[in-house]
Amino acid sequence: MHKVVVSILGPDRPGIIAAVAKCLLEVDGNIENVAQTILQSEFSGTFIALVPEDVTISVLGQKLNRVMEDLGMRVFVKKLTEPDPEAVATYCEQFVITTRGPDRKGLVAAITAVIAGFGVNVTNLQAVFKGGDDPNRNIMIYEVELPEGIDMDKFTTALRNRAAELELKISIQHRDVFKAINRV
Repeated sequence: MHKVVVSILGPDRPGIIAAVAKCLLEVDGNIENVAQTILQSEFSGTFIALVPEDVTISVLGQKLNRVMEDLGMRVFVKKLTEPDPEAVATYCEQFVITTRGPDRKGLVAAITAVIAGFGVNVTNLQAVFKGGDDPNRNIMIYEVELPEGIDMDKFTTALRNRAAELELKISIQHRDVFKAINRV
């Protein structure tokens, strides 16, 4: 058995996940992880699946493409790449960074440049831009992993300075605190 990554993108409609799951089952595959969302009217899904060794990336891709084309979807299949042990931090703290403010081009690029500059990994990003100057209509939520040894004062100062330049309100919280405060 080997692991594959299947990414699906296209117009949202009922039955997309069912079609992918059925194709994987037909090749004796098993879905291990799924992350999917709908952005405006577009479906985006990523599946990690375990498939038999004799099911090649090419064969699986062709099978999925035949089914998904009828739904107007694009398919990308690749072998799951194991992370480089040297590149993976041994210990990370999980934080949530939220920004609110007027919409303009380059907000995600500016904030993620600061985050990346400190060697911090973004593990999830949700951004909702509805335009205009109402800061409550333009929100970005970054879930990040801070590597051990990061200078937290320098990191938060750099983020706060960049956010101020962009007229954004910013909050930086440990994930556990964020969850406790935002529990519904």
